[in-house]
Amino acid sequence: MGEHTPAEQVRSGSSERAPAVRTGRLATSPIRVVIVDDHALVREGTLQLLEQAADIEVVGQAGSGEEGLGVLELLRPDVALIDVNLPGMSGLELARAAAGSLPEVRVLIVSAYDDYAYVAEALEIGVGGYLLKNASAKELVDAVRVVAAGVFVLDQAVFGRLTRRLRSGPSAAGALTRRETDVLALLARGRSNKQIAAELGLGLRTVEGHVSSVLGKLGVASRTEAVAYALGHRLVVPEDHGGSGNAG
Repeated sequence: MGEHTPAEQVRSGSSERAPAVRTGRLATSPIRVVIVDDHALVREGTLQLLEQAADIEVVGQAGSGEEGLGVLELLRPDVALIDVNLPGMSGLELARAAAGSLPEVRVLIVSAYDDYAYVAEALEIGVGGYLLKNASAKELVDAVRVVAAGVFVLDQAVFGRLTRRLRSGPSAAGALTRRETDVLALLARGRSNKQIAAELGLGLRTVEGHVSSVLGKLGVASRTEAVAYALGHRLVVPEDHGGSGNAG
């Protein structure tokens, strides 16, 4: 895969024409997906699973982070499925690069790792979701649909691990202002500070101040723990992140 140019990674039927830059997916058009994984068998298996769904079209794939970035820039899909462990540029580095230059591409991390550090970095980046590779075919398809719709998805096992230690004790919801609650809800949807600022019509520094205040009031040390606390104490409704921690 590494010897191919991004254009050669386009699925058969798409490589004969120059892909148009996406300006917004129509409700009736297929969800355009790119798969980035260093294992060809995984890519092919994922492609076959997704293309069983009539509303999903796999338009490209790549075997490394650098190659993946080129494919994403060329095709600008609706959703990018990205593995964490990639040669060269890691999957999280690719997700961060995409968040900066291709904000319209929703990233769904599909990984074998449920380590807190990986999940925390993914949430800090503002990915569209985090799914483990042992998810079922239905969970994967549902996750792609949900992420394409702009809703954050967190694997049930990862969700349980993050919230287990934060579920006990009284809720600090009453200490949050209305604006801080709005910010927390958007954090739970995987939004970055820049995205929150745009959605709420606030300055970036104002959002950073709200996030810091939310962390302090909830007594947590990171955005990841704030999201886990919010979900565990039902400060945000399950629909805000894709169905109570799962992709279904």
